[in-house]
Amino acid sequence: MSSAKTIGVGLISVGWMGKVHTRAYQSLPIMYPELDVAPRLVIAADTSDERQDYARDVLGFAESTADYHDVLNHPDVDVVSICAPNFLHAEIGIAAAKAGKAFWIEKPVGRGEADTQSVEDAVNTAGVTTSIGFNYRHAPAIEYAKGLIASGDLGRITNFRGTFFADYSSDPRGALSWRFNKAQAGSGVSGDLMGHLVDLFQYILGPIDRLVGMNSIVHAKRPIPGPGAGSHFDLVEGGELGDVENEDYAAMMVQLRADAVASSALGTLESSRVTVGKRASYNIEIYGTEGSLMWDFERLNELELATAGDSVRVGYQRIMAGPAFGEFSHFQPGSGTSMGFDDLKVIEAKKFIEAYLGGPALNSNIHDALSAARVVEASLASQADEAWHTIAPVAGTTAAIK
Repeated sequence: MSSAKTIGVGLISVGWMGKVHTRAYQSLPIMYPELDVAPRLVIAADTSDERQDYARDVLGFAESTADYHDVLNHPDVDVVSICAPNFLHAEIGIAAAKAGKAFWIEKPVGRGEADTQSVEDAVNTAGVTTSIGFNYRHAPAIEYAKGLIASGDLGRITNFRGTFFADYSSDPRGALSWRFNKAQAGSGVSGDLMGHLVDLFQYILGPIDRLVGMNSIVHAKRPIPGPGAGSHFDLVEGGELGDVENEDYAAMMVQLRADAVASSALGTLESSRVTVGKRASYNIEIYGTEGSLMWDFERLNELELATAGDSVRVGYQRIMAGPAFGEFSHFQPGSGTSMGFDDLKVIEAKKFIEAYLGGPALNSNIHDALSAARVVEASLASQADEAWHTIAPVAGTTAAIK
C-alpha cells in the first residue's frame, strides 16, 4: 500500500481555470513522485448544475455543490482552488482564510488594492498558506533568465521592457461581459494582464519603487449580451450598446527599488486586450552592461540571449529550453520537445503543495498579489493626476532583492 500523503482538494468554480487546476493536481504524482502526495478530489462548487455534474462525472470529484461554503467547511478538504470571477475573489479568499484552509487563487485576488489588502489581512491573521495564479513566472526559460541575472552574467541591468498584448477583446462585437464593468472586474487590462507583467518583472528583477502611468479605452461601447451570451468571447450582431467602464490599454514607466537585483533600473510596461494580430504575446526584454535577453510566451520554450565582448558573434542566439532550465526535466527529456501552458500550472501546483507541507516556500503568495495590486492601483491613479507615484513596500514577497 502506498505511503503517499493524501491531500484533500476542494475546487470553487468549475470553469476553464477550474479544470486546469484539477488537471494540475492530478498530474502531481506523475510529474513529481518525490513529493510523495496523493491528491484526492473531494468536492467542487459551482452555481451551474451542468458544471456540478461535470465535476463529479468527468473530473472525478466525489461530491459537488452549489454553495462554496460547503467546500470550505468540508472536513476532508485540506487545500482549496479558487477560480471564480474577479468580483468574488476577495469574499471567497477571506472566507477560506477564516476557515483555516490553504488556498490557491487566481489573479487578480481582488478588484483592486483594497480587496487584495483585505485578503492579505485575513491570511496574516489565520496563518494559512497561499499561492497565486502567476503562472508565467514558472516557464523554464524565465527561471533560467532569472538565474542569469542574479549571477551577474548580464552585468548591471540598465533598462527593460515588457509587453502583454492579447486580442481577446479586439473585436468590438465582443459582448459586454462582467470584465468591462468596474463593479465586477475593477480595472480592465491592468488587473487582468498588466498584473501578470508586474509580477514577472518583480520576480526576476526586483520590486518597483515608483511609476508614471497612462491608459485608454479603445472600444468605448460593446453590445449588451442576450440570452445564452455572457462571455467576452461571444460576438453579438446589432442590438443595444452599453458603456465599457475600464481600460483596454495600459502603459507605465517604472523605476525599481535600490535594493532590487536590478538596482534602480528603468523600464516600460505595456498591456492591451484589443491588439489585432497578437494572440497572447507576453514579451520581455532585459538589457545589461554585459548582455541582454528576450523571451515571448508565444514561443515559451525559447530564450534569445546576447553577450558582449565577442566581435564575431554579434547579436542574439536562440537557446532552446532543456533540462538545465527550471523544472523542464520533470516534463520532457531534452531540448526541442516543448512544454505548454498546462505544464506551468502543474509547476504552480507543485510549489503550492510543497509550501503547504512545510517545504521550501518558492510559490507566489498573497504578498506578491498585494504588491502587484499596489503597482496597478498607482498606475491608474497616475493616469488621473499625471504624476509619479511611489509604491509602498510589501513584506513577505518573492521579489528579487539583494
